[in-house]
Amino acid sequence: MKPGSTISLAERATFQGILEQSASAMGVTLDAGQVGQLLDYLGLLAKWNAVYNLTAVRDPAQMVTQHLLDSLSVVPAFREARRVLDVGAGGGLPGIVLAIWAGVAHPDMRIALIDTVSKKTAFLTQVKAELGLANVTVHTGRVEQLQVDSPFDAITSRAFAELTDFVTWSGHLLSDDGRFIAMKGVLPGDEIRRLPAGWVVESIQPLAVPTLAAQRHLIVIRREGDQLAQPLQLLQPAQPQ
Repeated sequence: MKPGSTISLAERATFQGILEQSASAMGVTLDAGQVGQLLDYLGLLAKWNAVYNLTAVRDPAQMVTQHLLDSLSVVPAFREARRVLDVGAGGGLPGIVLAIWAGVAHPDMRIALIDTVSKKTAFLTQVKAELGLANVTVHTGRVEQLQVDSPFDAITSRAFAELTDFVTWSGHLLSDDGRFIAMKGVLPGDEIRRLPAGWVVESIQPLAVPTLAAQRHLIVIRREGDQLAQPLQLLQPAQPQ
């Protein structure tokens, strides 16, 4: 067991194998250093969760599937992005996972994370420091009040809010040709129909996360009338294992 970790060496070895195999199945390339960072992040999440209640998932093995693999399943959608905002970042999902992947795959990508709960952003700041994630910026506050020097070309969330609230609260932060990338469970048909004027769904991508027996969907939203010369590259669903 690493100092300060709640995960044993045996568990770490098991989780390493799961991460490597599952990432490959989803078309996500990770080197040994990135896998190690993901496991270090898992250890921090499990440790801090005991006190700060960052997630309802308590078992580290379930965290691997429900949090790490779930977040890894969407990284191919960000291959064209360089400035990303994770809204309602919570314990860092998918933002921290995305930052670990981008550190090697796209060193010029920058990921900002925002949450209203200070204990969660304190955790994210600690993760940034311990994992050496220079590509991460952490904000505490409401996204509708956030002001930045440059807009984001991708804004994401994971079960943060209804799609209408998501685009309304953070639309001022999205570049003219940017995309909202919302992670959802069951296809939110009613939410899609309630999208406000000026926003349209560009694509709906069903995701299959290895070892996770639950529905997952990726909803990509753009401004009405905007078209990408090259559409975002979305993941082809993996087969559950």
